[in-house]
Amino acid sequence: MTAAATLRDDDFTAMRQAMVASQLRTVAVTDPRVVAAMADVPRERFVPAASTAMAYRDTAIALGQGRALNTPLATARLLVEARLRPSDRVLLIGAAAGYTAAVLARIVADVVAVEESPDLAVHARAALADERNVTLVEAPLAQGHAAGAPYDVLLVDGAVEELPSTLLTQVADGGRIVTGLIERGVFRLAAGAHRGAATALTPFADIDSVRLPGFAKPRGFTF
Repeated sequence: MTAAATLRDDDFTAMRQAMVASQLRTVAVTDPRVVAAMADVPRERFVPAASTAMAYRDTAIALGQGRALNTPLATARLLVEARLRPSDRVLLIGAAAGYTAAVLARIVADVVAVEESPDLAVHARAALADERNVTLVEAPLAQGHAAGAPYDVLLVDGAVEELPSTLLTQVADGGRIVTGLIERGVFRLAAGAHRGAATALTPFADIDSVRLPGFAKPRGFTF
């Protein structure tokens, strides 16, 4: 029997409380709604069974097919910087197995969560079955879901080299954007706004986050 198999609900509750106390409250995760939502959502339901004992560690968790669940700290900082409002409609890119969508569902009015991996989408759909304000869309991450636009918030739960215009045009004028960025090999979190045809992003923390597929910058021609 594995260590994960012996864990009980109260063990996970204790680990969740420890995550909030040691990883969130001590490092600029200041929005009480984000803290409360992450203290409520059972993160262990959104990781492979063999990895449930690691669910609350400050590390990315492999989900298969080269994908991973973002760290609790990276996700929490993105959620705080998004300046979420109860009336917001959020486009979540990189739903993975559904964890961040479940957290958002406790804070905002409507979540459209995009995931391109069929296996992860199946897991997310089952895990989010009780979240009535979450719509899971199976599509390429860089494509988003234009049919539901415009969105008040674009939240990319992972790191990208650039955000394509396909996603940016789905954000309402004045809408907020938060994402992980990869700049010359350095991983940062960034936040900004979309106004008219312009989008401005400003890094706010040097924090590792999981790399998402499909967002590489075009490479220049070299001899």
